[in-house]
Amino acid sequence: MSLLITLIYIIFVLSAIVLVTVVLLQEGKGGGFGEALGTSGQQTFGVGASGINKFTGIVAAVFLGSALLTHVFNRAQSGSSVIEQVGDSVLDSTVSPVAPPEGGTPAVPPTDGK
Repeated sequence: MSLLITLIYIIFVLSAIVLVTVVLLQEGKGGGFGEALGTSGQQTFGVGASGINKFTGIVAAVFLGSALLTHVFNRAQSGSSVIEQVGDSVLDSTVSPVAPPEGGTPAVPPTDGK
């Protein structure tokens, strides 16, 4: 299971890097990073290029899917939530009543008599 989670983390990080790069390459109203590649970048990633839009959608879907799978597998591996763990530790740390000493009565705090 640990190897699978590691593989999904790698896919998640790679898809995040590719998604950032692809979004920066797209041309907006005032041009984009695609202009830095010269004419080949403008031809490949031009305004009318539907290929880059489809690729962006696929990479975004892989990014979202890997994020959800990471959450599901981590949750299944841990088996409990943080809130449950905090609740258990609070219940364990409650003070138990002190038993009276042998042959005596329970200790009573001294009073001033007032």
